[in-house]
Amino acid sequence: MGGPFSDLTETIFADKSVLNESYQPEEILERDEEIEAFSHALQDVLFGREPENLFLYGKAGLGKTAVTKYMMDELQSEVAVREEANDLHVHQVNCNGKTLFMVVRRLVNDLLPEDASEFPKRGLGTGDAFDELYAQLDRLGGTHLIVFDEIDHLDDVNTLLYELPRARSNGHLTESLVGIIGISNNYTFRQSLSSKVKDTLMETEISFSPYDAGELRRILRDRADRAFIDGACDDSAIAKAAALSAQDMGNARQAIDLLRVGAEVAERQGNEIVSDDHIEDARTLVQRGRLRNKIRDQTEHAQYILETIAKLDKRGDVPARSKTIQDGYEQVAEAYGVSPLTTLKSIQDHLSDLHMLGFLLRHERNYGLKGGQYYEYELDLDPDIVLETREEILAAAD
Repeated sequence: MGGPFSDLTETIFADKSVLNESYQPEEILERDEEIEAFSHALQDVLFGREPENLFLYGKAGLGKTAVTKYMMDELQSEVAVREEANDLHVHQVNCNGKTLFMVVRRLVNDLLPEDASEFPKRGLGTGDAFDELYAQLDRLGGTHLIVFDEIDHLDDVNTLLYELPRARSNGHLTESLVGIIGISNNYTFRQSLSSKVKDTLMETEISFSPYDAGELRRILRDRADRAFIDGACDDSAIAKAAALSAQDMGNARQAIDLLRVGAEVAERQGNEIVSDDHIEDARTLVQRGRLRNKIRDQTEHAQYILETIAKLDKRGDVPARSKTIQDGYEQVAEAYGVSPLTTLKSIQDHLSDLHMLGFLLRHERNYGLKGGQYYEYELDLDPDIVLETREEILAAAD
């Protein structure tokens, strides 16, 4: 009797890895304007001059991180053959769920010599971490580009963006040059910065717009040619995945996921060619999976707020005002043994962010002089997805 894998002898995939999120293409398609702007912003590096600060804006899946990695690789290759250029060091840190101390400590530890002890987690403050960061940057010398992915999630971003760009003018750095590359899903991130930070940054901004159906079709065609054996994917399936994604968010990652999951559906059904029907089946699976990942990407307290609203939804108590949500959130946080956020303003800020990210619907109410004006909120997704995802997160933490 054969085992559970004995019948799995054929596959429609030639190289499935090109459809994975971690895949870095050798060539970036449909982002020529952004690449040109990126190149212009960092040209000073080639001549040994202080680099500009650069910020990339756009929703997830629009190529910001892929373009940044591609440009860093290309820049390092070019620097290697330029006599005027300093040694180039590229550092990358994801700011999601991190404190400023954690981010600076991470950079310090990446810079320390291999035989050095790590910067301690406790006992020293953020100022000490910055001092050590400057010491290590100057020890290495050269030019340093620091990529802060999801920088809008950092708790004390104003301090970071005030300190680093001024480090050389303030005498903290003498042997090295530093440039910041910030990546944010929030188009309005700059508006949240203090005025002194805005004056200090003097950054170049590159905005990544959603892909249209034609652009997504060309991207998918390129991936499909590498991913599948000959004849295993209909052109109509590629067009369908591109159209669905363009209608939704213009998200390349979503389009590629539709193609991959559609192919997996085809294999499970014993089909040798990916068709429109398989893409349609994949649509529901991808949407549900993406929502789960988006929930996991939120901060701890944002997840508690989502869980609170999901529970209110299950009881039929939505839309709800922020004060009602705050009361429920405090019970949820305390049930997990976590000290809740203490002000209504902090809850309202989270609600505004979650609304902007597409998790919540917001209804404006205006009852005149007597009732006043206020917002009510409800989920813009199935509450079961929120509650199931929270259960999965808790189970994984045990």
